[in-house]
Amino acid sequence: MASPIPDHFSPQNILLIKLRHHGDMLLTTPVINALRQRYPQANIDVLLYKETRPMLEAHPAIRQLHIIDRNWKKEGGWQKFRHEVALISAVRACHYDLVINLADQWRSAILTKLSGSPVRIGFAFHKRDSAIWRWCHNLLVSTDDHGNLHTVEQNMSALSPLGITAAGAKASMHFSTADQQKVQEILARQQVNAPYVVVQPTSRWEFKCWDDEKVAQLIDALAADGHTVVLTSAPDKKELAMIERIRSLCQSDNVVSLAGQFSLPQLAALIAKARLFIGVDSAPMHMAAALDTPCLALFGPTKLQFWRPWGDNNRIIWAGDYGPLPDPDSIDTKTHQRYLAIIPVADVVAAARSFLHD
Repeated sequence: MASPIPDHFSPQNILLIKLRHHGDMLLTTPVINALRQRYPQANIDVLLYKETRPMLEAHPAIRQLHIIDRNWKKEGGWQKFRHEVALISAVRACHYDLVINLADQWRSAILTKLSGSPVRIGFAFHKRDSAIWRWCHNLLVSTDDHGNLHTVEQNMSALSPLGITAAGAKASMHFSTADQQKVQEILARQQVNAPYVVVQPTSRWEFKCWDDEKVAQLIDALAADGHTVVLTSAPDKKELAMIERIRSLCQSDNVVSLAGQFSLPQLAALIAKARLFIGVDSAPMHMAAALDTPCLALFGPTKLQFWRPWGDNNRIIWAGDYGPLPDPDSIDTKTHQRYLAIIPVADVVAAARSFLHD
C-alpha cells in the first residue's frame, strides 16, 4: 500500500482517539505533546469517554474534546442512535486531515473511517486482523514489540509513520487556576501550610492495595519525622471507608484526610505542590509522575513494563521482590486479597525518607 502521507505533510486538523480509563488517558499526553511540537499550527482534538474528560480538559494543546457517554445505551436504541449520528456529524464537520486511533474497539475504527480524513493511522492489533479494520485505517502500525514497551512507548509508536519517535516523550497533567485556588482554600481551612506528603493508598481494585495497618505505620513514621501527611482517595464509598480505617489506626495527629474532596484536576493541583507522592498503581500515581512530583509507587501483580510511572523522578517498590506473585492476566479483579501485603513497612519508610532528605 502506498503511503497516504504526502511529502511535507502539514496537517491543520488532527484527531486523536482513545477510549479507556483515566490513567490510560493521561498516558496519551506524550502523543499530544509531540504532535503539538511537530505541528505547532495544527488544531488538536481528542475523542474519549465522558468520565475521563477531566484528565485532558485543561491541556493547553487541545482545541476540543469529542465525548462518548457510556450511559447513552441506557437511553434506548433510538436515542443512542441519535447521539452516535450527532457525534459522527461533529467529527466530520472538523475536516480532519489526520486521525490517529490509539484504541482497539471497533467503534473507534468505524469513527476513524467515517471521519473522512485522508490519513488514518491505527494499530495492527492481532485480534483485529481483518479486512474491515484495514479498510478503516490506511496506515497500520505493527504491535509486535508492544509486549516489551511501556504504554507511553506503545502510544508513541503510532506516530512513527510521521517520523516522530518516542525519544524524550513527556507526559503532562494540567489544571486550571480555579482548581489551584480551591485546593489552597481547602488546605488553609485544614491549616496545612507546611510542605506536605500526599498518600493515596486506594484503588478501585483492592488487589492493588497495601495493608491498611502498614499504611498507618508509614504515616506515623513520616509524621514522627515532622512531615504533614495528606490522605486522599476517590469519592467511592469503599475507598472512603478504607481511608477512615487507616485514619483510625494512625497514632499521630499530623495527618489530614481530604479523601473524596477533589476532582482529578484539583487532586493534580494538590499533588503538584507536594514534597512527595506515595501511592499504588492508579491514575493519581501517573499524575504525580507527569507533574514531576517525587513519586514512590507500590506495585503488585500488575504489568510493570506497561504501567510503571513514566518519568525520572520516581521509584517503584514491587511486591514481586519479596515473594511470588500470580500472573497479572490470571487475577480475579474482584478479589479482596492484597498481594502487596508482603512489602515491609521499613522498606517503604526508607524509600520515602531518601526522597524527603534529598
